Amino acid sequence: MSQPGMKLDSSLDKVPLFTVGWQLSQLPTEAKCLRRESKEPAMNPFQKNESKETLFSPVSTEEVPPRPPSLPKKPPPKICGSNYPLSIAFIVVNEFCERFSYYGMKAVLTLYFLYFLHWNADTSTSVYHAFSSLCYFTPILGATIADSWLGRFKTIVYLSLVYVLGHVIKSLGALPILGGQMVHTVLSLIGLSLIALGTGGIKPCVAAFGGDQFEEKHAEERSRYFSVFYLAINAGSLISTFITPMLRGDVQCFGEDCYALAFGVPGLLMVIALVVFLMGSKIYRKPPPEGNIATQVVKCIRFAISNRFKNRSGDLPKQQHWLDWAAEKYPKQLIMDVKALTRILFLYIPLPMFWALLDQQGSRWTLQATRMNGNLVLNPFLVLIFIPLFDLVIYRLISKCGIKFSSLRKMAVGMILACLAFAVAAVVEIKINEMAPPQPGPQEIFLQVLNLADDEVKVTVLGDENNSLLVESIKSFQKMPHYSKLHLKTKSQDFHFNLKYHNLSVYTKHSVEERNWYSLIIRESGKSISSMMVKDAENKPQTSHKAGTTAVRFVNTLHKEVNISLGADISLSVGEDYGVSAYRTVQRGEYPAMRCQTKDKDFSLNLGLLDFGAAYLFVIANRTNQGPQAWKMEDIPANKMSVAWQLPQYALVTAGEVMFSVTGLEFSYSQAPSSMKSVLQAAWLLTVAVGNIIVLVVAQFGGLVQWAEFILFSCLLLVVCLIFSVMGYYYVPLKPEDIQGPADKQIPHTQGNMINLETKKTRL
Repeated sequence: MSQPGMKLDSSLDKVPLFTVGWQLSQLPTEAKCLRRESKEPAMNPFQKNESKETLFSPVSTEEVPPRPPSLPKKPPPKICGSNYPLSIAFIVVNEFCERFSYYGMKAVLTLYFLYFLHWNADTSTSVYHAFSSLCYFTPILGATIADSWLGRFKTIVYLSLVYVLGHVIKSLGALPILGGQMVHTVLSLIGLSLIALGTGGIKPCVAAFGGDQFEEKHAEERSRYFSVFYLAINAGSLISTFITPMLRGDVQCFGEDCYALAFGVPGLLMVIALVVFLMGSKIYRKPPPEGNIATQVVKCIRFAISNRFKNRSGDLPKQQHWLDWAAEKYPKQLIMDVKALTRILFLYIPLPMFWALLDQQGSRWTLQATRMNGNLVLNPFLVLIFIPLFDLVIYRLISKCGIKFSSLRKMAVGMILACLAFAVAAVVEIKINEMAPPQPGPQEIFLQVLNLADDEVKVTVLGDENNSLLVESIKSFQKMPHYSKLHLKTKSQDFHFNLKYHNLSVYTKHSVEERNWYSLIIRESGKSISSMMVKDAENKPQTSHKAGTTAVRFVNTLHKEVNISLGADISLSVGEDYGVSAYRTVQRGEYPAMRCQTKDKDFSLNLGLLDFGAAYLFVIANRTNQGPQAWKMEDIPANKMSVAWQLPQYALVTAGEVMFSVTGLEFSYSQAPSSMKSVLQAAWLLTVAVGNIIVLVVAQFGGLVQWAEFILFSCLLLVVCLIFSVMGYYYVPLKPEDIQGPADKQIPHTQGNMINLETKKTRL
């Protein structure tokens, strides 16, 4: 072996340049190379089947002091000796606080629009859904910033500051002393816009950043992390939806409900979320951004398509993939990443249909509950139970049975469970319709008679030929036991009524229209009687679109107008001398002492129990020396079907959500190229927004009865599930070694003028 410092053997000149030139080009100019001398005799350098091993050893012309060996990189701290990095604890707590902040604010947002800004129901609903949709479109912006410019850590921090600022402005907009309605409206819209940018912008980054903390060899632990992450989302949602409405209703500020506090507490939770996230800054793994990757992806796809159509000649060799046509301009790694991206986005195409069903828990299923007896908040509870149940029990049992339960199979089973849930919802809807009061059809009305006179009245309804259509004798302060159906000859018609009271016979005429409910109210008029026709609620009261409500209206027999307070946000006025109020919706419960007021007197009314789904008529009368009292009648009976019948459909759809959503989060991360993980998380969230659009389209243009609409959604998702299963069958999962991380792209580190070279076997 040659010694360091010797000159290069002159026999090196005989080595062909093309065999060693590439190695020489990598050496420093001052380095000398030594060749191991062969003990074999000289031979023709181009002789076949012979080889010589040439070793290049770099030598520095300067004396270099010995360097201490580099210490191995310290592994990140783990949780209790497990493979879970400690950093995910800060991320999960951050997510819990952020979701508490978001859902807590949304829990009182509609009430704020209605009772503080005094918007009507249509405007409030439109702004509410516009805000919700915006929160699912802004993730694309946040993901692009994270992957292309700031990185996930800085994006979360900066957009969390925007998030906090939005909460501050929103809380200021709820202070009654700060300007008028216009100021409150402007501040509210600015605050909501900033909140939508903040929550949507960090949403894809937080989930992906948590996945970044795991090494690829700990993929199983990473999968469970996404389950815990989803658990934190639902825990924050569940707790906040109970607490913030209590802060609004139970705490008074400036003489009314304290919306400023109800918005301020979620804002404080967002500050806590940001502080907790920053506490783990020193132990996070922070992958750097990879440049303007979104622009590169778009340009790469555009160039591949244009190049493919420019070179349609049969003389050119065919490419294995259409993106390979971009190889002449873009690096191979980028093309591989774009291939992975497009394959996953192709799988995402059927996914919005699942969200179209899942998100109806807050709309169609809630309306279904308004027609039942009870009120449930099931989904967040069931999610908290099902996530550990599936992770620790069900998935392990399936694995022990030898069944390979891949991510795509879990998602497909989740779709099937959602299909079954909507089939069950359709059965429940049919059962509710069977128990509900009958509805008037074409050229039909339902009529009841209410006698407020001081003695019995005999009522006869006469037809066009003076034939009797209905005859009833009704005692004082009584009504007919039920509505009677009357048939019309046209869409609208006049009915004649004969009222016999004592020795008097009074004739009167009233106009009615088809498909309506009416009450004929008979009242005293001096020594005689008169009547008035009032249109009743056409169906179960659903004006508030919330479960657990009931409707009331009042008839005032007093000679003075009465103002009635039904709660902190609900009050109404009833005109004097048999004035009739409109229906007002209130929460189910006991109402023992409702405060009432006339010009010169205050009194209270005992309304008793107002049950689920019923519609009540209260007659305010002063018939005793105990002061005005309320006579209670039930226009529409209370719901008889228990809301517990919804439990099976909630259990099925929640199990489907756990299998679909939690698995989809982890799948989106594990299959994404390292440079596009936030973008794919944003694309996953975008499918939620598209699912809501599907619901709006079907609801607006479907024109189906509710049970048929449930069946339609169930069948559509079943078809989509079959398509997704076929797509998943042909999908080849991306292996961890196929995903090039940031570390794989780094250039080997050199120290001074020394460089390590692997021993190469050069065939001579």
